[in-house]
Amino acid sequence: MKMISTILTSSLVGASLFLSVAGSAIAAGGGGADLEHFTPVRTDKSLQRGAKVFVNYCMGCHTADYHRYSHFARDAGLSDTAVVENLIFTTDADGEASKIGSLMSNNMTAEYGKQAFGAVPPNLALTARSRGVDWLYTYMKSFYLDESRPLGANNKVYPQVGMPHALADLQGWQVPVYEDDGDGGEKFVRFQQVTAGSLSADEYDDTITDLVSFLDYLGDPNREARHSLGIKVMLFLFIFLIIAVLLKKEYWKDVPHNA
Repeated sequence: MKMISTILTSSLVGASLFLSVAGSAIAAGGGGADLEHFTPVRTDKSLQRGAKVFVNYCMGCHTADYHRYSHFARDAGLSDTAVVENLIFTTDADGEASKIGSLMSNNMTAEYGKQAFGAVPPNLALTARSRGVDWLYTYMKSFYLDESRPLGANNKVYPQVGMPHALADLQGWQVPVYEDDGDGGEKFVRFQQVTAGSLSADEYDDTITDLVSFLDYLGDPNREARHSLGIKVMLFLFIFLIIAVLLKKEYWKDVPHNA
């Protein structure tokens, strides 16, 4: 038993060290860039704007096919007609336009994606849950010009990423600025804008806020309903507790205390 206890203790210590190191790497962004704190916005308008950016700039390569257009239409306060006319641009295997009940997928094959980018572009439906919204928000703001890369872009949060800067026409191009760290090396200080995009810095931040909020919604679309139901359940249990206490007093009021 002593040996088993020692093995279990060593395993727990090892697991704790691993989680500590992994947590530190995630907190640092995994690429030398500190993550910005981000709070998702769950309003109808933000979700609608985020879906627009996702469909027009991300969905050509990425999918979100754990989610249906009809579910989004209901949650974002849109009619089925509005979603079909403004957000659905794909076809099914027979060449027919995708229906409102279709999954949010694209027409890129896995083989083509691997050939074009070196790896199949990931499904983004659960990325906010696996990476975290802080990571996503910082990642989308950390692309920079790097002519040594095959697609001309690199990323401070995800170095050597095999993805183009899909929003370059909105953000423009930036380059990283470094300074001496005092130990013979360099540390990242900030980004410097070298070419302007169609949006100002604040407008681009707002766009990324909507996009990441939409991705956060995709990862947990029923969060608001779940929270609302949880509050109602807690209120019910509290009221039931009051009734139960009063009922207990009523039942026991005529029973002698020494019985």
